[in-house]
Amino acid sequence: MIMKKIDISTNINGIKISSCIMNASGILCCTEKELYNLMMSSSGAVVTKSCTIKPRKGNLKPRYFEWKGGSINSMGLPNLGIDFYLNFLEKKNFKKPFLLSISGLSIEENYLILRKANISSNMNAIELNLSCPNLLEKDKILGYDFSKISDFLENLFKFYKKPLGVKLPPYFEDFHFRKMAFILNKYPISFVTCINSLPNGICIDINKESVVIHPKKGFGGIGGFSIKPFALANVRKFYTYLRKDIPIIGCGGICTGKDVFEYILCGASAVQIGTQFLKEGIPVFDRLIKELITILKNKNYSSLNSFKGKLNVF
Repeated sequence: MIMKKIDISTNINGIKISSCIMNASGILCCTEKELYNLMMSSSGAVVTKSCTIKPRKGNLKPRYFEWKGGSINSMGLPNLGIDFYLNFLEKKNFKKPFLLSISGLSIEENYLILRKANISSNMNAIELNLSCPNLLEKDKILGYDFSKISDFLENLFKFYKKPLGVKLPPYFEDFHFRKMAFILNKYPISFVTCINSLPNGICIDINKESVVIHPKKGFGGIGGFSIKPFALANVRKFYTYLRKDIPIIGCGGICTGKDVFEYILCGASAVQIGTQFLKEGIPVFDRLIKELITILKNKNYSSLNSFKGKLNVF
């Protein structure tokens, strides 16, 4: 009996990716060594740390805490600045897609970064972070200001011509999904990544009777396994409401190949790994690929398209 070859490759609006599993921006993707390690791994693509116009040290430590059910962080966008990542791109010969994540500290800064990125020849796409929850307390998450996002994208696509996706915060009301999808459907969006961490969580050290992270009086973004139901719901909602030519990259709480399967079943074309990548390092990609392929073999699926988006509902 000839066994079918299992194909877990995917296509993100013309960007061919050998494995649907990649890293999430923010985890072990900041420095040259970290990016090189990802390039040599079985991750389907490389996503950079969200960068700003100038290098940032980020928030005071401790700014990350992990427990069995997930993690909390308030990193404050530590990164090496847009020029570092563009220079890194120019001097390396990449064998897999490279997604440059950006997160300017203002709309004006985002425009400036995008103008710089517009001239890069080795970058496959921008992942525009509209969802960072971990800056100063006075800052608002752009992804929740629908009118401002609409104006922002309108102006952005007047000058930016390369592939661009957006990373969104979690939404909880059907109206918000419909509103954001309505806005995104008007523009040449290459993909949507959802979700970023859940904002304004808090974790307690009962022995010290204190919060576990220093910035923002202990408030931070919640990631890891505990957010997976919310992330799956966001993927499913956007799969329903977005134009069918806008692929979705799912992110949040992926620990096993079963989790990856669930995201694809909900409509994701690819997934990103964050907290679990930090726990295991580079070997996590090999393990998840092996587990996903085993599930597909057991279900007699030969590719992601065999079941993508085909979630049964009562």
